[in-house]
Amino acid sequence: MARKPVVVVLHADVLPSGMDAVAAVADVRYATADTLAENLSGADVLLVWDFFSTALRTAWSEADSLRWVHVAAAGVDSLLFDELVESDVLVTNSRGVFDRPIAEFVLATILGFAKDVSTSVRLQDTKQWRHRETESIAGTSVLVVGTGAIGRETARLLTAVGMQVAGSGRVGADADADFGVVHASSDLKSVVEEFDYVVLLAPLTAATRGMVDAGVLAAMKSTARLVNVGRGELVVTDDLVEALQTRSIAGAALDVFDTEPLPADHPLWQLDSVVITPHMSGDAVGWRDRLAELFVANFERYVGGKELANIVDKTRGY
Repeated sequence: MARKPVVVVLHADVLPSGMDAVAAVADVRYATADTLAENLSGADVLLVWDFFSTALRTAWSEADSLRWVHVAAAGVDSLLFDELVESDVLVTNSRGVFDRPIAEFVLATILGFAKDVSTSVRLQDTKQWRHRETESIAGTSVLVVGTGAIGRETARLLTAVGMQVAGSGRVGADADADFGVVHASSDLKSVVEEFDYVVLLAPLTAATRGMVDAGVLAAMKSTARLVNVGRGELVVTDDLVEALQTRSIAGAALDVFDTEPLPADHPLWQLDSVVITPHMSGDAVGWRDRLAELFVANFERYVGGKELANIVDKTRGY
């Protein structure tokens, strides 16, 4: 009789729903970062439910039977390390869960800038009636940096409301179905001057880390806004603060930061041209249930000997 597969769930406080279906055919162990090493020996599958945890790197020497790691996130930059990349262990992510919510969040952010919502809120807080004109987004231009599934959903939504959309990705293209033109990310500095909005959705890799620096920010229109819903490390934060303080760009909406939570004394908090949200762009109501459902469906493929969905190219990091 074949032994049951062993599944370890690396969690923090909230546990995934729907695990009864997994427990019916597998031995399920629950572990935190502190107890992962003692639970990993003999495990076939690891569900990284604590999706920013780096505990697997520390516990790797105990992964004597591991065949598959699934992370409850779209990005895998927190998970990957050399030994995992070089191993035969399959890695899958939660691609698809966050596409539409993040696209909607980007649209809301752009509308918030155009309709000056933050000023309206500040004026309401002080009971001031001050008539103002606002901007239209129809016909404005937006560069979506990152041409994966989330970037494509964002491009489709922004196109639907009348914005002129282009993409920026690892490889350029002239006739992309969702973006029209895709500029090579290596050309970012030379193309950003054309756009009213720059939206960052690229995965964090060695090539994209710090891709938006002083040079790129200086090349943007003085009326342009930056939206970062990718990873905080895509931007050189000190350069962004300088650009905002000197009004080199008109504003930024930031959902991700190189240090999270953002420290209370960080200068970004003091800038009226900045909208700060706590890494929530993809977290629409029910998101945890959808993440759990995706894993359970993939686990059914695993025990059925079928190819897993959402396999990550570990060498590329996405």
